[in-house]
Amino acid sequence: MRPKKDIIVAGWFLLVTLLLGGAAWWAWHTYVSTPPYVDPERFPVRGFDISAHNGYANLNAAARAGYDFVFIKASEGTDFRDENFALNYQKARHAGLKTGAYHYFRFDRDGIEQAKNLLRVTGNRPLDLGLAIDVEEHGNARGVDPDTVRARLQLMVEYLNLRGHSVTLYSNRAGYEKYLLPDFEGARLWICQFTDNSANSDWTYWQHDHHGKVPGIRGDVDLNVFSGSRADWERHLRGAE
Repeated sequence: MRPKKDIIVAGWFLLVTLLLGGAAWWAWHTYVSTPPYVDPERFPVRGFDISAHNGYANLNAAARAGYDFVFIKASEGTDFRDENFALNYQKARHAGLKTGAYHYFRFDRDGIEQAKNLLRVTGNRPLDLGLAIDVEEHGNARGVDPDTVRARLQLMVEYLNLRGHSVTLYSNRAGYEKYLLPDFEGARLWICQFTDNSANSDWTYWQHDHHGKVPGIRGDVDLNVFSGSRADWERHLRGAE
C-alpha cells in the first residue's frame, strides 16, 4: 500500500505544480508581457524611442505608418555618446517626425558633467520635444543614496534650463516615487508603465510597450503616446523647445 500512496501523493504534487506554473504563465502573459490597450481616439498622437540598439532604422516607413514623434538616445553618464544619434536625428527630420533627444542618467556621476555631455551630442540641433532625462534603477549603479541622486539630477536639470532647454523626466512608477518626488513634482513627465492606470496619472508621454513593432525598424521597439488630443499636441509643441 505504501508505494501506491506515494504515487498518488506524487501525482497530486505534479498536478498542483503544473497548475501553479500555468497560473504564473497566464499572469505574466496577461499583466506583464501583454501591453495595455491604448485607445487611439483618446491618445491619437503616437511615437516611439530608439537608440543604436535598434540598428539602422527606416524612419520614413515609420512616419508613413502614422507615427508622429520619436525620442532618440543621445548620451549616457558623463562620456558615453550614442553612435547612431546624428544619423537617427537626420532620418527623423527628413521623415517629418517631431524629434526629441534623451540621456540615460547615471546615479554615480556628476549632474552638471552629464548635462554637458548631453549638450555636446545634441549641439545646436533643433529639438521639437526638447531634452529628456531617463531616471531609472535598471542597469544603474547600486548603493547610491536617493538624496544624492536627486541632488545630482537637480544640478543637471538646472544647468539645462539655464542653457534654455526644456526638460522632460522619464521613469517608471517606482523611480518616479523614489527619485522624482517631491523635488520634481509638476515637471514634465514621461512615464513608463504597462497598466492602463497610467492614463489617470499626470504625465505628458506614456511608454506603454517595450515590445512594439514599428515599420522600418527591426526587432522590439518602445512605444509611446502623447497625453492629449491633436490640438493639445500643437499647443504642446509650441512650448516644448
